[in-house]
Order: sequence, then structure tokens, then C-alpha cells
Amino acid sequence: MLKKIEAIIREDKVNDVKDALSEIGIVGLNIFEIRGHGRQGGIKLAGRSGTYMVDMLPKIQVNIVLSDRNLEATIEAILRSAYTGEQGDGLIFVYPVEEVIRIRTRERSQEAMTYPGDIDERKGVVRLAPPAESSPGK
Repeated sequence: MLKKIEAIIREDKVNDVKDALSEIGIVGLNIFEIRGHGRQGGIKLAGRSGTYMVDMLPKIQVNIVLSDRNLEATIEAILRSAYTGEQGDGLIFVYPVEEVIRIRTRERSQEAMTYPGDIDERKGVVRLAPPAESSPGK
């Protein structure tokens, strides 16, 4: 079974998180710049004209699709590298993924998610050989 991790983290922790994921062998991921707030509701800033509330704070969203067997190691890497101990460290969401299809090769599921040097290769997980490439019209 495949899972999707959606982690919302601080902007200043993005390189730490990317490095931690790379260390364990997570190769494929997407990163988005987003804005939002959680429990803290935003922050108060003081300016020349007084104080004001900024309620939509800049954050980074990291998306990763991976197999069940790599889920806990990946979550632990994110928790360890994104942690500051202060409000606003972020959240991790985990979703089931029904199917993944690589457009170029038509590989599906786990075969579509494999990359050279990824976490499974480092763990020595046996994979099925990818299907031979063929033209869509044949």
C-alpha cells in the first residue's frame, strides 16, 4: 500500500528536512510555498503605527508518496529535522494513495515510485523488473 505524507513546516527548516529525507533515501518529493496559521492564530508585530496581527504566516508544504514500509522512518526524519520546540513547528498528515502511474513507462504502484538510490534500494528491498518499453500504438 502506498501513502502520501503532507508535512507543513517552517520556512527556515526546509533545508534541514530535505537533508534528513535525503539521508534516509527519500528521492522524490514536492515542495510548495504556502500561507496559513494553526493554533497560534498568527503573530503580533510592532510597527511605527502600533501593533498589528499577521494571521497568514508563510510555511512550506512537503509532499512525499512512499510505501507503507518506509512511512515511520520518513515521519521520524521529518519530526527530528523540523523540530524547534516552539509554536508553529507544523503538522504531518498521512493519506492512503489508491494508485500511482508513471506516464512515460506506464509503470504502476510501487514500480512507478522507485528511483535509483532511494530508500528501498538502500534497504535491499527486492523489486519487480520494470516492463519493457513499448510504443502506445503497438
